[in-house]
Amino acid sequence: MKDCIFCNLELEPTQKVILSNEYCMFLQLEQAQEKGIQLEGAGLIVPKKHRETAFDLTIEEWNATYTLLHDVKKFLDEMYQPQGYNLGWNCGEIGGQHIFHSHFHVLPRYEDEPLAGKGIRHMFKRADNNRINYVIKR
Repeated sequence: MKDCIFCNLELEPTQKVILSNEYCMFLQLEQAQEKGIQLEGAGLIVPKKHRETAFDLTIEEWNATYTLLHDVKKFLDEMYQPQGYNLGWNCGEIGGQHIFHSHFHVLPRYEDEPLAGKGIRHMFKRADNNRINYVIKR
């Protein structure tokens, strides 16, 4: 995939590999860290091979993601001392995926954020996010 910024890291020169193992890597955007963006320390765990979504990962990639996640947490705890984390995958365009190379979001959370205590379900609990023609099919 010659256009993929995760397959060709040089396409996004501000991203930096912080940690890696045989199957995946933890990336952070240098510009996000320098600008002090709200979620200081945030990054992505990305498989080294091109996989479109989390559903396409091999068992080895899943296991490597799990292992690297623990290394990432230790690193972030030491570097940034967050008070919590949000973790997640966006799969498919409607699921919010914008880069179609699987990536696992690791978002440190801090008690002094305006949305501290609001998890990833926060947006789904909003009345303005209700489906218009929602019908349960059985």
